[in-house]
Amino acid sequence: MTSARYTVDDVMTKTVVTVTPDTEFKEIAAAMERCKVSAVPVVEGGGRVVGVVSEADLLPKEEFHERGPGMIEDMRRLDDTAKAGSVRAEELMTSPAVTVRPDTLLPQAARLMAALRVKRLPVVDADGGLKGIVSRADLLKVFLRSDDELAAEIRREVVNRLFPASHRDVNVSVTRGVATLTGRVRDPALVPVAARLAQSVEGVVGVDCRIEGPAPA
Repeated sequence: MTSARYTVDDVMTKTVVTVTPDTEFKEIAAAMERCKVSAVPVVEGGGRVVGVVSEADLLPKEEFHERGPGMIEDMRRLDDTAKAGSVRAEELMTSPAVTVRPDTLLPQAARLMAALRVKRLPVVDADGGLKGIVSRADLLKVFLRSDDELAAEIRREVVNRLFPASHRDVNVSVTRGVATLTGRVRDPALVPVAARLAQSVEGVVGVDCRIEGPAPA
């Protein structure tokens, strides 16, 4: 028994600004500014993603614009100094690109972003073709689901399935994303399971489970 799980495909942005390997520095910077994004996928024939250029890849050129680094610093920062002299996407990009598939669950995408400290990930199909892009902001969209929608899913996917004989005796309410479950059920051993499943519903912020066992005779 599982509640509906949201995937990257549910929240990703499907219209994506891209560049090609031979796109020049100024064009990349202009595209980022125009579309208000911090990174752009680099694609080649057929839309296959071969890398990503981010603001971090462009900054070395600005940093070293007025002065060249000293020899010791130069040795320590070979990657940055190389990018400072780059003029095309293929020289600037991070490759291979870290990508996700459309069916990746949102928690998996969030963990990957956190581990890599990136703000967005290209979404690709089985052949590496670009399908969209998912950002940190996109992952938060599930928390915009209405309280009524969340309550309906908890009742349908958790209460009705877990307590088929006494589901009518359980009340479910959600306020600002916090779910409250009250009432009595025949099998109190399943109450912790109900709380855990309710918490797993995408968009639920917290759970206050007050379900009790049968009333004393």
